[in-house]
This record gives sequence, structure tokens and C-alpha cells, in this order.
Amino acid sequence: MFYYISGKLAMLMPGFAVIDAGGVGYRLSISQNTYDSLPRSAADAEKVVKLYTWMAVREDDVELFGFASETELSSFKMLLTVSGVGPKAALSILSLLTPEKFALAVCTEDKKTIAKANGVGPKTAARIILELKDKLLKETPAAQAETTIVTAITSQGTSTGKLSEAQDALMVLGYSRSEALTALQGLDTSSMELEDIIRAALKKLMK
Repeated sequence: MFYYISGKLAMLMPGFAVIDAGGVGYRLSISQNTYDSLPRSAADAEKVVKLYTWMAVREDDVELFGFASETELSSFKMLLTVSGVGPKAALSILSLLTPEKFALAVCTEDKKTIAKANGVGPKTAARIILELKDKLLKETPAAQAETTIVTAITSQGTSTGKLSEAQDALMVLGYSRSEALTALQGLDTSSMELEDIIRAALKKLMK
């Protein structure tokens, strides 16, 4: 019914936003990522914001969901195609992970990360990966996902050579390229020696 709603941000709280559009206040449930993207200072009070929408219609209720980007909305709708995943669980996942990180977690079969979302256990996380991995790989090729990880790591100051050596060492130990890159992601490697990077990655892989 609504593709997006644009207007002044009348109210903003973790979990929902109210947009005044044409004198009507629309209450939209939002993810933490969308919340973080919206203006909160007094100086921004008069700014016009736009949220892409999805509407849930139930027997006794109608609820609007708002998203800062079409990519987040697309990820939300994709999650709803998974059996057992409703709007609340989908929003919980997108509060924990950006659309890019969600796609990466699915493509690399990172069940533990997805299961950290409130209301999403290991079984649901495994089902999300099973039902969405092929679909996401078509939209987010593995090479693109790996590039995202490499960029995240090298932005911390680690040289590409050191990163490549650590990755190769992990692969020699029997881990896949995706597993190695996922283990390296998030490590504060800027001041670490190669041996320390490998050791820290192995600790993550053996958890």
C-alpha cells in the first residue's frame, strides 16, 4: 500500500519512529540500524526523513515497518520467506546486522552470528542459511563477500601481505577460504604480528 513515507520526524525511540506526513503521524517499527541512521539532535528536528515501508496486516492489528534503505527492506522481505521467521525476528536480525553483514553471514554459513539476534536460535539461523544462501549468492557473489571482509580487515591497518599469509596458513590447516576470512574479520590486527593473528583466528574457529 505504501512504498515509502516522507515527512518530519515527530518522534524517535529505539524500536519505532513517528513520521508526520501531511498532518498524519505514521508510527513505524524500525531496526536498530535504521534508528542509528535517523537524526536525533534538536538542530535536525525540522529535517525531512524518508523510510521505505512494509505493512503487516493481521486479524486484529495493522503494523507498519520502516527502513532507512531499500536494501534493508529487501533483506527484511527475504527473511520473511523463511519458514518460521516473522516480522519481529527479521527486524531483530537487521538490528544486529546491516544488510551487507547479514548477506555475508548467510553466504559464509556463519550460524553463530545470526543466532545472536534476539528471538533467533541456532535452529532458525540454520534454516535461514539453508533457505537463503543460494538466493543471496546470486545477488552477492562469494568474491564480493570476501572483498567486504578483506576491506574491513585492511582498514584496520593490516597489510594485504600479512592478511594473505594468515589466510593461507589457516587454509593449510584445513579451513575453507570463507572460514579463514570470517575468522580474521573483527580482529584488531593493526599492531599484531603474523603469528598472533593466526593464533587469534584459530581461537575463534575452535569455539
